[in-house]
Amino acid sequence: MSAAPAAGGDHRPGGTRSPRMPRGRTPPGPRRRELPGLVRKLVTDRLALMTEAAALGDAVRVALGPRTLYIFNDPEHAKHVLADNSANYHKGIGLTEARRALGDGLLTSEGDLWRTQRRTVRPAFRHGRLAAQAEVVADEGTKLVARLRAHAGRGAVDLTEELTGLTLGVLGRTLLDTDLSAHGSVGHAFEAVQDQAMFEMVTQGMVPLWAPLPQQRRFHRARAELEHVVERLVAGRAQAGGNNNDDDGGEDVLTRLIDSTRRESDPRVGRQRLRDEVVTLLLAGHETTASTLGWTFHLLDRHPEAAGQVRAEAVAALGDRAPRYEDLPRLPYTTMVVQEAMRLYPPVWILTRRAQGPDEVGGYHVPAGSDVLVCPYTLHRHPRFWADPERFDPERFAPDAKGDRPRYAYLPFGAGPRFCVGSNLGTMEAVFVTAMVIREFTLRTPPGHRVVPEPMLSLRVRGGLPVEVRTAAG
Repeated sequence: MSAAPAAGGDHRPGGTRSPRMPRGRTPPGPRRRELPGLVRKLVTDRLALMTEAAALGDAVRVALGPRTLYIFNDPEHAKHVLADNSANYHKGIGLTEARRALGDGLLTSEGDLWRTQRRTVRPAFRHGRLAAQAEVVADEGTKLVARLRAHAGRGAVDLTEELTGLTLGVLGRTLLDTDLSAHGSVGHAFEAVQDQAMFEMVTQGMVPLWAPLPQQRRFHRARAELEHVVERLVAGRAQAGGNNNDDDGGEDVLTRLIDSTRRESDPRVGRQRLRDEVVTLLLAGHETTASTLGWTFHLLDRHPEAAGQVRAEAVAALGDRAPRYEDLPRLPYTTMVVQEAMRLYPPVWILTRRAQGPDEVGGYHVPAGSDVLVCPYTLHRHPRFWADPERFDPERFAPDAKGDRPRYAYLPFGAGPRFCVGSNLGTMEAVFVTAMVIREFTLRTPPGHRVVPEPMLSLRVRGGLPVEVRTAAG
């Protein structure tokens, strides 16, 4: 993809320029003859689309049909859009269309509703709760180890499915005070919801939800199942008295969400909000950590020397017992492995925004209404900030290795006001589970199987991750 010369002139609707906004340059972009191929890649290979755009420069303008994308791939640009001037940038392409699939949960909402939702769930992620949450992570990790042990020497098992069960188990017990194992179809329902959300993005929301397409039918079944799950969770909470308290005296998230949505003047709106918020919490809360763990185990399979270091560290720090919260600083190399996995395969692989008013980013003019994209997948591979960026190297994250790398060169949990509220819990979960599993097992991808990233709402492994389980000694 070659760059066309940057054009002058104003590209905002109406062709007028605000006197308060200095005219910046127009970013370069692909030539017109290359646009059909880019449209195809938006459907078939979004990572290639973003990688080719990044190769044109740190600021690129791509016109795709009725949408014009401004793609920024510099840490200072990311800082401006996501943090410094975040009020000018609402959720953008992909997430706006995904609202038809997900509703107005924390992932897609804006303004006062988003602030209310954030305040509602934030107490569940207070630092003081991590010690109790670590016990749940260790318990669910022990169950995962037992399930994998039962598969040892018996052919391939889908690790993605096992990790989904783990992360849903942790989420249910830490945030909802609920055992989600009784809702075994939740993971598959979320796959259908993610598929629909990406379909909405690619089709710009122009295909009606009632269209009798196979994918749409799967989505409707999945949404009905998730609504049923929410109803059962709420009914169970009401039966239990509706006031479950966590270990530090506060209410769990489900109780807080029920109380928050009950204040709606229209009960139907309250019920819809509750469904949207619980579904979004379930999806975002388990999918990103399961994705991180899947990529971590895949990378350790490809780099057995790193797996050996993780195993040695786990044995030295834990012996044969389950981890406790105070063990987290005693697993520095395992933490570095997880951080490097999130660099190469960030669970939130793209951050999309829409400019509410005109702006200037790094000297480039961004018209009001433009779609603005910051892509951690390409930013984490920027050769100016990461030496040999395609290489797996956990030592990049050693305490003395950061050097002068900018803070916004690494965005696995986003940045600014929308920084992931569950980042500490997710990181602890990934580190502890990695240590527990690698201490016991070697996980091998079957010969000939190709592991391919699939950029959906998170960056998951396409089609699951089959592994053969061998004991560490074997």
